[in-house]
Order: sequence, then C-alpha cells, then structure tokens
Amino acid sequence: MPDAIAAVRAFDRFYTGRLGVLGPGFLRTPHTLGEARVLYELAQAPELPVAELRRRMAIDAGQLSRLLARLEKAGLVARERVADDRRRQLARLTPAGTQAAALLDRRAVEQTGARLARLAGADRARLIASLADVRRLLDPEPPPAAVVLRSPRPGDLGWVICRNGRLYAEEHGWNAEYEALVARIVADYAQAPDPEREAIWIAEVDGEPAGCIFCVCRSETVAQLRLLLVEPRARGLGLGARLVDECVSFARRAGYREMVLWTQDILVAARRIYQRAGFALTGEERHRSFGHDLTGQTWSLPL
Repeated sequence: MPDAIAAVRAFDRFYTGRLGVLGPGFLRTPHTLGEARVLYELAQAPELPVAELRRRMAIDAGQLSRLLARLEKAGLVARERVADDRRRQLARLTPAGTQAAALLDRRAVEQTGARLARLAGADRARLIASLADVRRLLDPEPPPAAVVLRSPRPGDLGWVICRNGRLYAEEHGWNAEYEALVARIVADYAQAPDPEREAIWIAEVDGEPAGCIFCVCRSETVAQLRLLLVEPRARGLGLGARLVDECVSFARRAGYREMVLWTQDILVAARRIYQRAGFALTGEERHRSFGHDLTGQTWSLPL
C-alpha cells in the first residue's frame, strides 16, 4: 500500500504541473482553477441553483460562496434569490462571464489538443482508454452525462456527413444517395454561411459529438430545420428535443415567421420530437429515394 500511495501522489504532482494549475492564473487568465470551474459549470445552463453547483463541484459551501463572491465582484456572475423560497439561490453568467467562460474553454481545448497532437493515433487511443479505466476504478458509479450544445468546429461538418450516411445505412438500409444529399446540404451551408439567418449546433455528450441539427434559410420568412441526428448512445437524454428547441428559438430570434421540415414517416422517434415542439403535419407524398419506397412528410410550425 505505501508504494501505491507514493505512485498516485507522484502522478498527481506530475499531472497538476502539466495542467498548469499551480500558477497564479489558469490558462493564462486572471482566474484560479476554482473560478474557472464555476464559470464552466454555469456555462452549461442559463442558470443553476447554487446547491446544485456545490454538488457538481464537490466543495465546501463556504469555499463556493467565496468563489462566487469574487466572480460577482468582477462582473462575471450574478446571483438572486428564488421568489417562492428565499433560502434558495440561483447563479448565472453575465454577458462578460459568458465571454470569460468561452475564452477558458477555447484555451483548454487548445492546450489539450496540443498535448494530444504529440501522440500517435494508437497512443492517443491507449491514453483515452486508460483514463476511462482510471475513472471507473476511482468512481464506480457512472456520473450523469455532460451534455453541451455548441457551434461547429473544424472537422464537425465532415462528421455530420459521415455519421448521417453510416447511421441511416445501419438503421434503415439507406444507400449512398442519402449521404450525397447530406453532403449537398452541408456544402451549401459552408459555401455561403449567414450567421444572422442560419446556424448549426453540434451536441456533445461527455466531450464527444453525439448529435446535430441545422437551421437554414428557405425564404425571407421561412426557415427550414434539417439533419436532426442523435447518436444511439445518447438517446434517452432528451438531446433531440434540446436540439429542436434551440433551432426553433434561433429561427424566432432571426425574424422568421414559419419553420418547416421534411422527414419520413418511418422516423417515428423524430416525428414525436417535432410534434412535442409544436410542429403540425401539412403534407405527405410517396417517393422512391435512398434505395427504398418511402412516404415523405412536411411539417410546419408558425413562429
């Protein structure tokens, strides 16, 4: 046991040094590691009960209060009491806090990417598998999935094409005609992006892409929802509904009056999501596509 303890402590010293958490500022910012973690957690939701924030961070209430007070003084965090229960407190990021959290996230991605880039592909795979083993050994209870919706990064558009083509082939037997359609949709978006009127969201679960959705311009007043996808491993987390809600909210903010989508009647789970979001079926037609006889459906939502 003493040898095991010494080995773990030696690794802790090695890794904290590699992460750069011992200096005065984390990731070349004015923030401590604790402050950076608060900003990260608050960036995952519009607002968060302070009690839930404490649970996620597993720290003392007094320590969390001091972290929040410093961030509040810096204008990055706002706190308020719940109207019907003055004992409960909610915390949220201010616009400046959102920018600070985005900067920390970007630099963390850059730092981690630089470390991983020095490894060969096989060594990276070994590292990720070893980290999963360490987590399972030290925490046998699986943590709740961490779900994040974000804008696309380099490589994500290729992932959208690949996963749509492969997943629909595996689950529905669709041929390369569907993958070609997805590629055209992605290419049209990438060639003339209009961030005020069109957007893509990539859903991450535990740091890995697990879903996507597109909002594209069909006309001056009509937006179109396209390419909703949720990976099998991420189903049951409410990810599809979150993606659709985000897409609809963006279309409203962009000034569209209506959102439409085209799907197939065999995609039952997706149709249920659309119905819950308020879409109504407005038309059906039979067609031969993707190697199968299908019934296409048009759904519409007034905005």
